[in-house]
Amino acid sequence: MDRQRLSSIAHSHHPIAAPISGVNVNRLLRRAGRGPAARILDLGCGEAAWALQALAHHPDGVADGVGLSPYALERAAEAATARGLTDRLTLHQRDARGYVPDGDYDLVMCVGATHVFGGFRETLVAAGRHVHPDGVLLVGEGFWAVPPTPDVATLGDHDDLAGLVDAAEECGWTPIYVHVSDQAEWDTYEWSWAGSLTEWALDNPGHPDAAEALAEARRHRERWLRGYRGVLGFATLVLRRDRKPEM
Repeated sequence: MDRQRLSSIAHSHHPIAAPISGVNVNRLLRRAGRGPAARILDLGCGEAAWALQALAHHPDGVADGVGLSPYALERAAEAATARGLTDRLTLHQRDARGYVPDGDYDLVMCVGATHVFGGFRETLVAAGRHVHPDGVLLVGEGFWAVPPTPDVATLGDHDDLAGLVDAAEECGWTPIYVHVSDQAEWDTYEWSWAGSLTEWALDNPGHPDAAEALAEARRHRERWLRGYRGVLGFATLVLRRDRKPEM
């Protein structure tokens, strides 16, 4: 089954595409605190849920969403139309690593998509190039909440929470706020992911991808329930450049 198609189905009930509630998405955007006419960039945007919500916080702002999945971008365009935001959101189907913007952005976001750039530190460098000197970088990344077992450790080369903060500062960024997702947010996200895929397979039993979708939903659910549940955390950092005070 096409992985982009699979991901689009799995996120159909949770377009935020990260273990974060809508309430906390809004809290993070408020803490980012850019002006009404902010220029916004969402890298690895998926269905552009973050960009669309950011536009609600910046009524005179404009946003660019960059992603590869045609399925997710189609849903993003539909959501923008439904919310009357088509004239304020521009979607770009391309690799975020090669996106060349026209000028800097007041707010740049990359939540749950740091793999696009090769990891957290690489994202801070690559996405940071697009941020206005006084702008904000908002990045969501996994971390080990507790030491993982060898099997779970194969999920990724993660730091602990303190290590994420250290990495940000080493790359010249200072956290002004960090949201750590709680277990309820994780459970909602994971049940939505596996449940959406399962529901699609059960509703389309004659589809050639139905059996594979159902099997993938079961594999994902098992990895979560018997593996990384309570072990892998997720933090979303609101960052500004670390400017040394003038003497």
